[in-house]
Amino acid sequence: MAEQHEGPRAVPDTPGARTSGHRNTGRRPLRERHVDQTVEVAVPVRTAYNQWTQFKSFPRFSAVVRDVEQVRPTVTAWTLGYGPLRRRFAVEILEQDPDAYLAWRGLEQRPWHRGEVEFRPTESGGTAITVRVLLEPRGAARILTRSSRAARLTTRLVHGELTRFKRFMEALGQEGGAWRGTIRNGRVQHDRPEPPRSRVARWPVG
Repeated sequence: MAEQHEGPRAVPDTPGARTSGHRNTGRRPLRERHVDQTVEVAVPVRTAYNQWTQFKSFPRFSAVVRDVEQVRPTVTAWTLGYGPLRRRFAVEILEQDPDAYLAWRGLEQRPWHRGEVEFRPTESGGTAITVRVLLEPRGAARILTRSSRAARLTTRLVHGELTRFKRFMEALGQEGGAWRGTIRNGRVQHDRPEPPRSRVARWPVG
């Protein structure tokens, strides 16, 4: 994903196969989750997906995302903030299929989370975007996350962010960029295999 996300992939070890849209990719769904929210956006799937991959644009519409930095081809660092509070954490994208699916896991320890987002065409020619998130905190934080209050707060946050993306995307009307690559098990898939590297030094000629 070389600078894939100019201005969040999911869970290969979760049980159960899934079918997305017109093709069966053999992905495994996030069956267990705290959040499951869907919004319909009045733009084609390709447009919605392309804009979503522009992670650095998230602060333009989000109420909590302050900055997104590309760390490695499949790792981004997100800074969230509310008022004077700030928190930075890294996210690794595990799976990505253009126009269909993106799944990730958080690399932070407290709380640890994973999630996925699906893009599906609607009958009206728009896009249904579904975000699912599972919080799996470590230590004493588990008690808080198990509470219904924590689940409601997380659901409200995701719903609000999806609604803001919908308004942003529909006002924009078209994507501001795109990354059309595929990721499997945290690795970017190349269309052609890379040639083996020679052990002999090559010097410029001409």
